[in-house]
Amino acid sequence: MVLNDSRPARKGAEPHPAASRLSAIPGGLTEAASQIRVARAARPLTSRWQRVPVQPRGDARIGISFRPLQAETLGLDPMTTLAALLGYPFQLIRLGAYWSRIEDGPGRFDTGELDRQVDAAEQAGKQIILCVGPVKAFGYPEFYVPAHQLSAPLPERRLVTPADRQPLLDAGTDFIARVVGRYAAHRAVIAWQVEHEAVDPLGVEHSWRLAVGFVRSEVAAVRAADPSRPVLLNGFLPASTLVAAAQWWRTRDQGDSLAVAQQLADIVGIDYYPRHALAALGGRTVYLDGGARWWGQRRRRQLQHRAAARGTPLMFAEIQAEPWEPVTTPPSPAGQAAYSCPPEHVIANYNRCARWARETPPGAWAHLFWGAEYWILRSRQGDPSYLQAFARVLHQA
Repeated sequence: MVLNDSRPARKGAEPHPAASRLSAIPGGLTEAASQIRVARAARPLTSRWQRVPVQPRGDARIGISFRPLQAETLGLDPMTTLAALLGYPFQLIRLGAYWSRIEDGPGRFDTGELDRQVDAAEQAGKQIILCVGPVKAFGYPEFYVPAHQLSAPLPERRLVTPADRQPLLDAGTDFIARVVGRYAAHRAVIAWQVEHEAVDPLGVEHSWRLAVGFVRSEVAAVRAADPSRPVLLNGFLPASTLVAAAQWWRTRDQGDSLAVAQQLADIVGIDYYPRHALAALGGRTVYLDGGARWWGQRRRRQLQHRAAARGTPLMFAEIQAEPWEPVTTPPSPAGQAAYSCPPEHVIANYNRCARWARETPPGAWAHLFWGAEYWILRSRQGDPSYLQAFARVLHQA
């Protein structure tokens, strides 16, 4: 998700269309200003997470996403980290088939790492959503095309279409078919995810986007390989006015990933990050905070009502439960917590999702927390509060 168009404005130029859209929202400029926070990035740890009431989840599954690359980045052993997480009584885990990890050279197809993850989750009695990418998958850097499958870098500020990138699409759908064929026999696998925030820009590193036609072909490849399981597509739901305006501007030609998910998917996944950093300024950091007043009520209701009308389950595919600071690896200051997500926000962010799901039937099919590897790191460093906050959610009937 990209927050802004970084090109400088020309003197005397017309206002940026995203700014015009922001001005058109009743109270938009005032609301946007109210969501900006300037704060110290590190705060003292407190016991507040112990006192936050936990909303009941009803029939919804609770789960996590697991990112082996993130575990490695944090200095953790991926399988040891996964084993520690699988000891908690959640129901659902999302795993990724990272194309560049499986096919790290021409003619190679090594699923050993993913096999071990799937086997471990299955033995722990978890249900699995398997993301088959292939171009984008969850977890930084989100782009996992093997170098030998790209004749040239994808062009910035362009849609990646089947007509322009047919060899990439052919190789990607072949990868999909092989992965789905390999894991279809595992009863623990209950759904396939295609791409990650499929048609949105890729973070701040790249401005290219997948075209709807490209993603439609990938979805068709999954269904051809396994017509019995549902397909999940997820998308970023802006929690603040500024992000909503920027998101609209960047995806206005074909709609954002949530709109496309409603067209193509059997399950629509919402990614919810209410507080995140924009930039560090000396000893302080500028944040966007949409948590106190969750912007986008109308959009969320539309998603739920359309899902109910079509009989399409809706889930929270990512609920922020780790810091989002202006660095790619979340900081872990000793004896302190990052302002963007202290331990109490593990519960508070879930609570907002659970309340909305309960207020808008049929609710949410599942709630997946984002940041489980970070919780293990914190625990190893002497702070088990993130894990304990998650455990409180699990033990709420």
